[in-house]
Amino acid sequence: MQVYLVGGAVRDEQLGLPVIERDWCVVGARPDDMARLGYKQVGKDFPVFLHPETGEEYALARTERKTAPGYHGFAFDFAPDVSIEDDLARRDLTINAIARSETGEIVDPYGGMADIEKRVLRHVSDAFAEDPVRILRVARFAARFHDLGFTIADETLATMRNIVAAGEAGALVADRVWKETEKALAGSNSRVYFETLRKCGALSVIYPEVEALFGVPQPEQWHPEIDTGLHTMMVLDQAEKLSDDLAVRFACLVHDLGKATTPKYRLPSHSGHEKRGCKLIRELCERQPVPKACRDLGLLVSEYHTHCHRALELRPKTIIKVLEATDAFRRPERFEKFLLACEADARGRAGLEDRAYPQAEYLRGAQAAATAINAASIAKDHEGSNVAKAIRRARIAAVAAFRADSQVP
Repeated sequence: MQVYLVGGAVRDEQLGLPVIERDWCVVGARPDDMARLGYKQVGKDFPVFLHPETGEEYALARTERKTAPGYHGFAFDFAPDVSIEDDLARRDLTINAIARSETGEIVDPYGGMADIEKRVLRHVSDAFAEDPVRILRVARFAARFHDLGFTIADETLATMRNIVAAGEAGALVADRVWKETEKALAGSNSRVYFETLRKCGALSVIYPEVEALFGVPQPEQWHPEIDTGLHTMMVLDQAEKLSDDLAVRFACLVHDLGKATTPKYRLPSHSGHEKRGCKLIRELCERQPVPKACRDLGLLVSEYHTHCHRALELRPKTIIKVLEATDAFRRPERFEKFLLACEADARGRAGLEDRAYPQAEYLRGAQAAATAINAASIAKDHEGSNVAKAIRRARIAAVAAFRADSQVP
């Protein structure tokens, strides 16, 4: 029985990155052998075991063969005679197909070390084309390692295009698509993830709402970059600078989906795109297991981001309407995320990335002023439905006073 450190841990060691998670591959063992040593078996498709002390995953060396379309269409062989080289052959990229023995020996049968040196993402073998999830993984690695100078090998990108052309991307399981997308959004350079999916044709299959934005023009006066898809990618860049929150970044991705449904005769104007986008967000979130917090913030940003941009022009009554619609009084933390997403939208424009966004601070002040009214005292002087109306009037008055103090014209 031989144990090897494999996958991302070895790769990240070679790149000088911190190793967050370690996976191990066991050669020459059977499930019974692992059980006798106290390992706990998990996993349905093939035996994976948890170390009795560290809890780290130990998988038996295995080979696999394609038996049906999609992510689950594989048969596995995890016999004791499967070698570490056999196991590494089934992995996606050469940089992930490196192992380190217990004595420190590097096992690199497919040139992963050389590709780390060259900063190339290259598939290991033709078996890459058998698993459509690998399209998503390559796109995510392209984003994750973009700052290190990694690029996708031409032959790997060509293989990804062939996978999509064969219809395999349509067989991707929604849970897995979102899992990879979530990791991409939570990391850096998430635009590279979506741009890579677009290059190989997968974006139109799994996120047609986002693909549809590319090529849609916007008024150059407000959007020097003109293209709506490019604008969305620029907004993602700004979101990463402003917030680590997944919901904020997702909202930035979907905030302009409605622009893809604007009738051509109205272009480049996009009147009404805010509410049209909400329908598309709901459809996307029904198709994939997007967290409720992401969906809800996405809907709010889609419908009210233009209100936020015009905050300094809005009447106090309309300001209160926006605060109520975003539930700013009961959920101020979500309102803050709403403002961050709107700020990312405002800055996600060519040449305007560093422009000030006083609208956010103004709305924070308006929300604080409206929150500061003595609602309990007002409630004592009114009955029934009149209470809510009286509180609303007081809030409007508070915002009006705040506006006057702020000297907003």
